[in-house]
Order: sequence, then C-alpha cells, then structure tokens
Amino acid sequence: MKSFKFKQFEIQQSKNVFRVGTDGVLLGSLANVDNVSKVLEVGTGTGLISLMLAQRNSQADFLGIDINEEAVNLTKSNFENSPFHLRLKYILQDFKAFQSEEKFDLIVSNPPYFEESDSEKDKLARQTVELNFLQLISKSSELLSENGILSVIIPSEAGHDFVRIAHENQLFLIRQVNIKGIENSKVKRLVLEFSLNEKEVEESEFIIEKSPRQYSDQYLELTKKFHVFKEVRN
Repeated sequence: MKSFKFKQFEIQQSKNVFRVGTDGVLLGSLANVDNVSKVLEVGTGTGLISLMLAQRNSQADFLGIDINEEAVNLTKSNFENSPFHLRLKYILQDFKAFQSEEKFDLIVSNPPYFEESDSEKDKLARQTVELNFLQLISKSSELLSENGILSVIIPSEAGHDFVRIAHENQLFLIRQVNIKGIENSKVKRLVLEFSLNEKEVEESEFIIEKSPRQYSDQYLELTKKFHVFKEVRN
C-alpha cells in the first residue's frame, strides 16, 4: 500500500492495519499536548497520532502500544524513520495487561467502537472485542499522572456512554470538541478530554468541510503544518 507523506514524516501503511484517516489526523491535531513530558498512545496502529504529537511537542517522550503485531511493525518503521525517533518507543502488548511504574501526562487513543465486523482488521482496530470503553477508561485512570489527561476521538452517538463510564472511574470531562463533517450537518465525531481533577468543561465546534470535498478554513488552518490537504480522506 502506498505510503502517506506528511511534511516532516512519512507513514508506511498496510492493507491489514487502518490507514491514515481523518479521525487520526484530527486527534493528532486537537489533543492537548501542552506541558506534558510522558505520552502513551493506546492502539497506536501506524504511529500516526504519536508522530503528530511529537511534532507539536518537541520535549515529550512517547510510547505506543498495540496488540496487533503487524501494526507494531509499522509503528517501528515509522518511528525509526522520523526526525523524532529518539523520543518514540513502542511495545507489542495487550493494553489491559500493561503495567508501568511511571505515570503519563497524556494518554491518547482513537479507540475501538464498532460492535461487529467480519474483517480481522476491523476486529482488532475497531471492535470492542479486544478493548472496550470501560477497559480503556479504567486502565487509563490508573496510569495518568496527577494532572494527566485522557484524550480520545469517538463517534458522537457513543459520547454519553463514554462520559458516564469515565465519571464512574473518577475521570471528569474537561474538554469537548463537536466535529461536523460539513457545515450545517449533525455532529459526527467528538474529541473528549478527561482529567482526574474536575473543572469547567471547555466546549467548541469544529467543521471539516465547508462544502463537499472542500476543506473548511478551520481544518486547513489546524492541519497546515502536517500534510498536503487533498490527500487526507476517509
């Protein structure tokens, strides 16, 4: 499969691992990576989100974890060939069994959410079979530093349940970005951020396209440091 070239790094892809898509680009662009030193990406896939965050934060160290061996091999290649390689590590492991003595200032994930699929790729990357919301949230709450943040992108219809489960695990919503595919359409995705410390929720709206196949000024501005705009499509 053809690689995807960003301005400062390149993503090798595989037909068996989810390719570069708008969800990953949005989370890599929108997640709050300010003032963090340790970042964990859960379900790293190709390593896209970690690479974007490493470009945005030149001081932080990153660890990508994935249960899919082919995904970790891609992550390895993409990390090692990037200008940020000295700050990027990866492991092949089930996140549910992951143990770490150090805490993370940011845990970021484009988590599984489809309930059913016949595709093996979908089973590992998108179903809740391998890692459901509760498992992601409860494990993240154990691994976050005192002021750490859990940042995810999920379908809008899953937002209520995700927020509820997070609250039950002492993680409080502090930021919500309502993402629309096109202006005047329904909210399609949510970027949600949670903290162990309760505070007022910061809410905003983000529009990807101003008309079909025409990116909004908001999207172009957000991603201008990363990619050739015409190439990023779902």
